Amino acid sequence: MFKQKRIGIMGTGRMAGVMAGTIKKMKSVKCHGVASRDEERAQKFANEYGIKVAYTSYEEMLLDSKLDLIYIATPHSEHYANMKLCIENGKSVLCEKAFTANAKQAEEILDLAKEKGVFVAEAMWVRYMPMLTTIKGILSSGIIGEPTMLTANLGYNISNKKRLTDPALAGGALLDLGVYTLNFAAMMFGKEIEKMESTCILTSSGVDASESITITYKDGKMAVLNCTMNGVSDRRGVIYGPKGYMVIENINNFASVTVYDDNYKAVKTVNAPKQITGYEYEVYSCMEAIEKGGKECWEMPHDETIRIMKQMDALRAQWGVVYPFESEDANPEEKVELLTGEVEDTVLEDTEIQA
Repeated sequence: MFKQKRIGIMGTGRMAGVMAGTIKKMKSVKCHGVASRDEERAQKFANEYGIKVAYTSYEEMLLDSKLDLIYIATPHSEHYANMKLCIENGKSVLCEKAFTANAKQAEEILDLAKEKGVFVAEAMWVRYMPMLTTIKGILSSGIIGEPTMLTANLGYNISNKKRLTDPALAGGALLDLGVYTLNFAAMMFGKEIEKMESTCILTSSGVDASESITITYKDGKMAVLNCTMNGVSDRRGVIYGPKGYMVIENINNFASVTVYDDNYKAVKTVNAPKQITGYEYEVYSCMEAIEKGGKECWEMPHDETIRIMKQMDALRAQWGVVYPFESEDANPEEKVELLTGEVEDTVLEDTEIQA
């Protein structure tokens, strides 16, 4: 176990609140401070979660030598600027998914982190959960035979959230929900992809509302992934094989896995272990890595973060979804504004923690 570590939270939205509540119940970790673009909001958040320091700005927080890790819980569009600010100030970072708005930003951030020798990790929380090891172990046991196909569905009725519909905030279902389905496929079937095809329904603002993605792998496996911000789905992942199939409940916070034989009879069920919220696993992983002098977490290595970001770039290219700050025609001043954290962090709402 590592020595006592202190965390600073950047942003005061709901996900930041979930993380603050989680840290209060963890051992060897404490939330030392919180920062917002709005000083009053930061103080209110600090009071609510019993946090010692409410900084007047992000910049002030990064001057605090007591902080061992910064958790970033701002909108997707702000991750690049927020992480860059942290890294330039030598602060280790755990940044919420999606890591950045696109692969170019992700590569620049990870190159900068390497140059500065700073730890950086993506908070794709399911990658860190012990239940993932259980699921993969059951799959590799051969109980359903050699898997041939999987499906994954994730949907919430959240199309009324500004951060989901605003292109300037890197909105759309893909970066918020589709990233989970892509990671689920990657965790189960790997990265040797032959081709990826998709179809999408756009919102009136020009971002993706619902999509279906089909991935074909070089070994003949197939993954069919669906996500939407227009309706509630079963959140299931199903893996098919010649001897039966596996049903994973809640692909964005694994609840259980049930194995069915070829007569559709349930033969094995394993429930996820009791947890605080599930956020604790990624925090512990970061702290262990930092304690050992590591610069990334083995559960979510940098090359996998980049690979998933490139997949999402390719999908958006198929759909013609371009964020305003990505356009070469964008006004230079507009690009600067959109990439310097000027969007208020309170637009962030949580979709991950719904059980």
